[in-house]
Amino acid sequence: MISENLKKPLAYWSGKERYNGEAVDCLTIIFESGGCSWSRCRMCSYRHERYRAQSCDELAGHLHAQLGWVRAQFSLDDFAMVKIFTSGSFFDPAEVPPVFQREVAQVFKGKIVIAESRPEFITPDTIGEFVAELNDGTHTTPLYCAVGLETTSDPIREKCINKGFTYGDFKKAAAVAHTVGAGVKAYLLFKPLFMTEAEAVIDMRSSLAELAGTVEMVSMNPCTVQKRTELELYWKQGAYRPPYLWSVLSILKDAPMHVTCDPLGGGQKRGPHNCGICDYEITKGIRDYSLTADRDLIGELLDMECTCKSEWEYVLIHEQPYCMPLTR
Repeated sequence: MISENLKKPLAYWSGKERYNGEAVDCLTIIFESGGCSWSRCRMCSYRHERYRAQSCDELAGHLHAQLGWVRAQFSLDDFAMVKIFTSGSFFDPAEVPPVFQREVAQVFKGKIVIAESRPEFITPDTIGEFVAELNDGTHTTPLYCAVGLETTSDPIREKCINKGFTYGDFKKAAAVAHTVGAGVKAYLLFKPLFMTEAEAVIDMRSSLAELAGTVEMVSMNPCTVQKRTELELYWKQGAYRPPYLWSVLSILKDAPMHVTCDPLGGGQKRGPHNCGICDYEITKGIRDYSLTADRDLIGELLDMECTCKSEWEYVLIHEQPYCMPLTR
């Protein structure tokens, strides 16, 4: 039954996602939850988004009202996939009460659900129960646990991002998910704080190589400068530049698997950008590639001529940690 007290989620949109070699209709929802329990990542502003409930029941009711709004706004039969985000972890019981987790599984039964969570909340009981409630036999893998791994390098994840877990923690969580019938999606962060352009490219190539064959989905997120973050403080001081779109193309071209990428803020000063002339075409091409997996498209974009390409090549060779960034 849909609640009469409806509330818009923090964000929502419909679009296409690539799944099993084809583009499927997808509904994305960002729920206002109880807030991230870690809340220390250097680049994340979502941790400021939280509903300060006085009780678990109040929080569950707040989430229920948002789900009711979604059900009133959209025809769920139009979507094969649903992506669920909060400001932290959907499977954290303190952030999203288990009663609401079960409600989500019931409402989206028969869909492909991708839900984001930190590794510590991916447990056999939690994920197993969600899969059992969600699965109606339509899909071999009805649930994908999405984890913001960011990098396979523990030193980079600790020092540059302050993520609070290890690659070993991620691998244990992935094993748990696979054991109970769920898949795994890894989110990787391209060019976190304190890294040169070349260091970031090397790290991303290494991370993709290590993940190949171990997870079902990989998404690369070129870093954007969000407000009210530690990253923004460095950026305002001229001590950080978001990645070049040329770098994004070079990584996608040689990746050992299909990697989806949506360059949020592409072409803007806070987002991944080149010079402002070639940015729109490249950003659009990267988004098209995420749906088509057409490597030739990436190659054609990388072969484009623009005056900023020589700048990017210079930065890759000459930028050093003690004199970075060389450009804005």
